[in-house]
Amino acid sequence: MQSIKDSFISYLKIQSPLNSGKPGSYVKAMEIIEDVLFDKKFSKSISIWEFINSENIEQIYSFVQEQQGIQDGVFKDYTPASYWKKGFCSAALKEFGLYLNKQEKKTFKLKIDVNDFNILEFTSSLSMASVFLSETLPFQFVSALQTKPFIILTGLSGSGKTKLAEAFSLWISESEDQYCMIAVGADWTNREPLLGFPNALEQGEYIKPDSGALDLVLRAQRDSEKPYFLILDEMNMSHVERYFADFLSAMESTDRMITLHPDTEEWNECDVPASLKLPENLFIIGTVNIDETTYMFSPKVLDRANVIEFRVSNSEMKSYFDAPKVLDMESLRGAGASMGTSFVAKAKEKGQIAEGLKDKLMPFFEKLQEAGAEFGYRTALEISRFVAIYTDLAKDNSVDENEVIDAAIMQKLLPKLHGSRNKIEKILKALGGLCLISSDKLAFQTEIVEDDIKYPLSYQKLKRMHARVIADGFTSFAEA
Repeated sequence: MQSIKDSFISYLKIQSPLNSGKPGSYVKAMEIIEDVLFDKKFSKSISIWEFINSENIEQIYSFVQEQQGIQDGVFKDYTPASYWKKGFCSAALKEFGLYLNKQEKKTFKLKIDVNDFNILEFTSSLSMASVFLSETLPFQFVSALQTKPFIILTGLSGSGKTKLAEAFSLWISESEDQYCMIAVGADWTNREPLLGFPNALEQGEYIKPDSGALDLVLRAQRDSEKPYFLILDEMNMSHVERYFADFLSAMESTDRMITLHPDTEEWNECDVPASLKLPENLFIIGTVNIDETTYMFSPKVLDRANVIEFRVSNSEMKSYFDAPKVLDMESLRGAGASMGTSFVAKAKEKGQIAEGLKDKLMPFFEKLQEAGAEFGYRTALEISRFVAIYTDLAKDNSVDENEVIDAAIMQKLLPKLHGSRNKIEKILKALGGLCLISSDKLAFQTEIVEDDIKYPLSYQKLKRMHARVIADGFTSFAEA
């Protein structure tokens, strides 16, 4: 008969991705816990695999978390610092709790302490995991998610777009059930890859998609206090409007409803509801690369998202080459789970509004209007929310107001800009001028230096778009 230990190892291998080191690490962590507990409290004649059950695992879990939070705690005598710093011990116990649920058909859940969301904890974890990003990107990313739970990450291939999305969902989630990464296919021509479809041959049967997206949305609906993440990798491999139309519509409707199948008697036994409400705790992150195999986003899509561009500067690449390190994504797993409910609560707050933006943003509205790319009330409100949330998140990081407004302009106002040289060259120059401290200077002149620029992110983007339209006769946000 298979031992509890061997059964748990088999369970881990099924649950973990191929070639993952999790099974071995978790078993090692359990052995460390065994050494600590039995040396301190018990006789070594009993094995931890037989000792732990669903009645006392929570007590042991609390003890482990407490010790892992103390650098000179009891775990230091038994293992390298990496095991308690990376959270392997508490993560292993959480997985063992899920394993016990399955074996004993119980509904058993470890209680996670609830802490206020602190973005500095996340940036610290990114550093420990060797995830290289610019200093402001995590702030932009989190602020954008809390402003509106749909963001698009675009820019240089290999610059960390997918890794940031994966890192945050790993870090703040209690379990793997809270996130789902899906590679968008070039053959996605309707909503079926995300939402499934009613079986036309069997009345009352609904075919769920293999991607797991529908199951994730249903879990998020049932568990409204915790964050859930749907990550769509290479989102523009197919026309977004075709497969994502239901989500785009639900985001802006009052009831946020998506219809799945007829609500008739034949469907009474179906485990999929006739309709579902798009949960406010579901955060959708799309990553984008632009090349000849992909499609451009329509203004409808861009207007509903925050678009964050990833680039790598000379100084950032030099810093990376000074000390290149292998990514350690596993170290992020569950490290910020105690802040999940706080993160969702803040995202649901609608009262965070920044004031005093009229004088700064109306000049941009007027210039964009000339290009037919002006923004509406929804965008104005989302910018106000973004500025308020970003300012609050970065209050301990001495954030500059111009830095926040610069990020907002870049994410919400510039992405819809595109057109021929005749249509857009003058607009680009005018917008570039608005990004300078002095209105006396002309944009994109060689004598412009760093100290002349008020909004550097937006200015540099506009400068690249201007160079592109001069060289090619056409430009767009995504291609510059």
